[in-house]
Amino acid sequence: MTARAHVRSRRTPADEYHSLLEDVDVAAASATALAAGQRERRLVFGERPLCVSLRPNLVSKGTWESVRRGTETLYGALSRLERTLLQEEDLRRELDLDPEEERLALADPGFDASSPSARFDGFIGDGVIRFVEYNAESPAGMAYNDELVAVFESLPVMAAFRRRWRIRTLPARRHQLAVMLRAYGKRVPARPCIAIVDWRGLPTLTEFEMFQRYFEEQGLACVICAPEDLELRRDRLYARGERVHLVYRRVLTSELLARRDVAKPLVDAYLKGAVIVVNSFRAKILHKKMSLALLSDDRYARLYTPVQRVAIARHIPWTRKVREGHTTYGGRVVDLTEFVLKERARLVLKPNDEYGGKGVVLGWTVDAREWEQAFLAALTSSYVVQERVEIPREPFPVLLENMHFLDLGADLDPYLFWGKAQGNLCRLSSSALLNVTAGAGSVVPTYVVEGRA
Repeated sequence: MTARAHVRSRRTPADEYHSLLEDVDVAAASATALAAGQRERRLVFGERPLCVSLRPNLVSKGTWESVRRGTETLYGALSRLERTLLQEEDLRRELDLDPEEERLALADPGFDASSPSARFDGFIGDGVIRFVEYNAESPAGMAYNDELVAVFESLPVMAAFRRRWRIRTLPARRHQLAVMLRAYGKRVPARPCIAIVDWRGLPTLTEFEMFQRYFEEQGLACVICAPEDLELRRDRLYARGERVHLVYRRVLTSELLARRDVAKPLVDAYLKGAVIVVNSFRAKILHKKMSLALLSDDRYARLYTPVQRVAIARHIPWTRKVREGHTTYGGRVVDLTEFVLKERARLVLKPNDEYGGKGVVLGWTVDAREWEQAFLAALTSSYVVQERVEIPREPFPVLLENMHFLDLGADLDPYLFWGKAQGNLCRLSSSALLNVTAGAGSVVPTYVVEGRA
């Protein structure tokens, strides 16, 4: 299929980008540069190339500004929710925290925001973005995005596109470092040693290495280590013998606490204030998917300002905790069990505390019996049910054996750094579940299109 098949009556920036790929030499040279650039920069997830599309995600300036305003307003609403959760034990029970998660959440992290860096995951439909996830613990993908931008800047097709359109990138890695240093504050030493902490053998190791290089370029010592490499001696934390002052925590709280003996040095150092951990363990309370239910459920509307309530209604799909009883939907009272079983084609079941698409059941992809079984299982566990958000699809030039235009789902996942939207992750997939960790997806960098050159 050629790019001409996708030219619409009104040519968009994507249409013009595709038209540039009709030049066989430009397309071939760009494909070669994309492959070589990813090899050189180790842009892989496990053994898979991170990006298989010759086109980046192109977002208009107006769309990005709307997304920015929405996410920043929602971040403010979540900050209000967090303060209330810390004060009200009854509300905190809605999160289904285990005792150790709660103990860590209530401990002072040593700085103001529990999640100096965060990420909303959403989809744009009819010009409005709706967010289906909030990643408060350890939003990934920042370094991948920045390195992919560097690769795309070497593509002949991108050079030709820049001659037609004014575009800008959305860097993220530098903002991650800035919020970490802000959280660290004016402690001694002024230039802390950073430990990037996660389990060994993960496919994200290459991103850790990208961050390590970047931190070292900024004059900071950095070590990549696993939780079992940490040791607390005389209220000082060490990673393989090197003193650590600031932890860039990529290991998730639930996975860490599942191995209490391994978790002990980092947890004890955190509780003693011997190290600054970003994001803090307090981030767990908003990382639970119940946080979106506490935004969406009108029983909790009192927690938010009028402006925040408008943003919630606009950007957060209907989300509820899975349990027996009544709730509201579309202004009417419904029995939750009856409603969920009847309306599976418009609903999604999600574990309260999982990632990478684990345990997610899309109602429109299973039959009534499977859905009922999934719902009954959810009633005995900790789950939320969420209204389906349509995934927009658009053509992308994908490199298989040759270049093919495929209609792929694309998400828009803005990063927030201390409440300011300043970066973005975009994933493409032919699957209904857009998640690279789940094994279905490709990452592309995002460019904001500001107008014609």
